[in-house]
Amino acid sequence: MSDASLVRTEKEGRIARIVMEAPPLNALTLPMLDQILAAYRAAAADDRVRAVILCSALEKVFCAGLDLKLLREEGQGGVRALLQKLYLDMLDVQHTMGKPTISAVSGAARGGGMTLSITCNVIVADESATFGYPELDNGLIPAIHFVHLPRVIGRHRAFDLLFSGRSFKAEEAERMGLVARVAPGRGALEAAMEMAENFARQPPGATRIAHAAFMRAQDMDFRREVADVTETFINVSQTEETQAGLAAFAEKRTPPWR
Repeated sequence: MSDASLVRTEKEGRIARIVMEAPPLNALTLPMLDQILAAYRAAAADDRVRAVILCSALEKVFCAGLDLKLLREEGQGGVRALLQKLYLDMLDVQHTMGKPTISAVSGAARGGGMTLSITCNVIVADESATFGYPELDNGLIPAIHFVHLPRVIGRHRAFDLLFSGRSFKAEEAERMGLVARVAPGRGALEAAMEMAENFARQPPGATRIAHAAFMRAQDMDFRREVADVTETFINVSQTEETQAGLAAFAEKRTPPWR
């Protein structure tokens, strides 16, 4: 698949849908992250757009996370470039968006797919959605979620999810407060569109000011803390243990610590 077809934007009335389409897993590469960021920036600059939805064109996957091949082959500089886009640039573009963003999760969201979701203002899922933080399984760390998740669901439940790597369904995610709404069947996008239309009815000037105020109130220290854990992720990614774990994942064999 060419880089040009990894992400597309669809507009319906006052709603912009940023659609990921990189089969089989929507694995995050540098080109794909560049295209997601560009789509967000274009939506932010378009006065006709009042709300933005991030979703997947794939039937069973929202986003499976980072392309682990990059973590094995690119070295520290490549990992830093990847996390700059996924963690810091994604936070910055959301912080300055000036209009609501919704993540519509259908199918599996893992690792970096969780990061894409939580940087949106709201997560909507459906009954097909599953979530998880499998980074430690591969010798990595779910760095940004050390900052985000305890604030949302509490430190003890966050520790369970982040250190076990277990997957969990949309119903549990909603009970914990990670997901705002669960739609029946595979209706995440439909529910997100309904929510986006409600957001779009609000006055755009007041919404822009309110969005900026909300982001400042909620995330004053968030970016700084994420920058700190980004350095930790980069350092961990270069250890022998992590490289062995990534090799085991790529070769579909048991990692050495098991």
